[in-house]
Amino acid sequence: MASADIRLELKQLIEQEQDISVLQAIKTLLSKQHLDSTLKSKLSSRALKAEKNIKDGAVLSPDEMQGRTSQFLSE
Repeated sequence: MASADIRLELKQLIEQEQDISVLQAIKTLLSKQHLDSTLKSKLSSRALKAEKNIKDGAVLSPDEMQGRTSQFLSE
């Protein structure tokens, strides 16, 4: 089946579809490329921020982290 045939069939199926969740799933699937680049950008930004925090010493020691975790869990 040629890509033009597939596109035509998809258009017809989408036009007939009434279930909004199916339409949302199709939209998400077709937008996947954009989502991947957005996710990559966010993850890169977070990684750079984490590296800066480590370089600046803005991190918790294991003991501080354990103390905060214990305190949070006891609340």
